This record gives sequence, structure tokens and C-alpha cells, in this order.
Amino acid sequence: MNENLKQALKEIEYVLLDMDGTIYLGNNPIGDMPNTLKFLREQGKKIIYLSNNTSKSADTYVEKLAKLGFYDEKDEIYSAGVATCEYLNKFYPGKKVYAMATKSYKAELLKYGINLSEDENCDIALITYDTELNYKSLCALVKNLDNGALYIATHPDNRCNTEDGFIPDIGSFIKMIEVSNGYTPSLVIGKPQTIMGDTLKERFNAGSKKFLMVGDRLNTDICFGLNNEFYSMLVLSGETTMEEAQEYPRKPDFILDSLNDIKNYF
Repeated sequence: MNENLKQALKEIEYVLLDMDGTIYLGNNPIGDMPNTLKFLREQGKKIIYLSNNTSKSADTYVEKLAKLGFYDEKDEIYSAGVATCEYLNKFYPGKKVYAMATKSYKAELLKYGINLSEDENCDIALITYDTELNYKSLCALVKNLDNGALYIATHPDNRCNTEDGFIPDIGSFIKMIEVSNGYTPSLVIGKPQTIMGDTLKERFNAGSKKFLMVGDRLNTDICFGLNNEFYSMLVLSGETTMEEAQEYPRKPDFILDSLNDIKNYF
């Protein structure tokens, strides 16, 4: 499967990295990841950290990545949270938004000028990976949906991979609301949808084959790469096993045990 990786790496300019399960687990780097990232930069590759996790702001990610020895000033953070902010400003400027979100992500929404409101008659009801979720906030989101708000989700992940195992992610919240009230999001921003991919191609004025999407999840990371016609690489350091990859109907271009193994293909 990896016989064309060496040739592909000559074409690839941008390496899109999922984080949880791909470069670290919890607060622990996967193998010698700092040196692997340094090596990729030395080969002229731009590193873009691409996460669906909207429980944290981009600034929080920079802080964490820096502590782990991962972050370089030439790198970029592009999360589903940032993509959502840009999307709202582009297509729904000034609209009133109710956000079920952490304090950190609400601060990011405000930073981008999003018109946040606690009203029950907002234009948009935004569901995010709210790790500070309380019942009042959940009911307020549903009340806005009852009143006709457009239902937008930052991403679809059902669970989040941590060093202590899997915990519920936004997809679980979405299912709960669907079961209780029958609502499903009209729009999902993050992986595996194409909104983030289109923005990246626009931002860097680059074609699809200039990008390599690296991640540990088939239904988000790999499908995101495939949906956007990027090169796609599955790493077996997180959620997915080789057996699951073999059974999955959509195949990544490349599979490595860990991103650290990429050094063998230059």
C-alpha cells in the first residue's frame, strides 16, 4: 500500500495533522514525535494541526503543543472551531447565535466577532464539543431549535480518544437531541465534510494533491482526505486497528503504525 508514498511526498507541501491519537494521547507524545515534526519541516513541509475538537480555542492548542515540544512559529492551527467561526462570518454575518460551548470556545467565537446570545429566539443554534455541558444549556439549545433556529454542528465525532480511554464527544450529544426532540443538524462544519478542505485550498492557493491528511480515524480523518481528494494516511497509533482498516469500505492511500515511520520514505 505504501509503495507510492515516497513519490507522493515529493508532491505534498502541506501536512494536515489530526492531534488526539495521531501525534499525542492525552498529554503524552506518541513516540519521538517532536523530532518527527522537526524532520518534516526540514523537508520543506508546512505543518497544519487540524482538529475537530471544539472544546478548546486555537490559543489553547498552541499552548499545549508548545509544552509538548511540538509547536513551531511556522506551523498553523486550523480546527473545526476556527472553520465554524469563518463560516458564520462569511455566510451568516451578524446573525444571533446560541452556542452550547465551553467558556474557552465561546471566547474564540467572540474573538471572531460572532454575535453570541442567550436568547431563546436566536437565528442559529450551534452545538459544539461542550466538556462543561450542563442541562440548562442543553435545554436552551433545544428551545432555540423549537423556535426555528438553524441547527449547525461544529463536527460529528461520537467519541474522543484520551489516555484514559474513550469519552463521549459531540456526536453523542447530537444523538441525544435527535432521540428526545427529533432534530438533526442541517450543517456539519468539520471533518469529514468538505468545508474545511475548501477553505484550506483557498487559503494556500493549492491543489488537492499538495495536501496530506494524517489521522487515526477512518470515518472523520480519512474520509475528510478522500472527500477533498487529498492524499490520506491512516496511523494505527490511536482509534483504528489494521483489521478495522481492512474491513472499512473506503481505503486510505497509506497506512503507517505511527507518523514517526514517515521518515523512512524520504
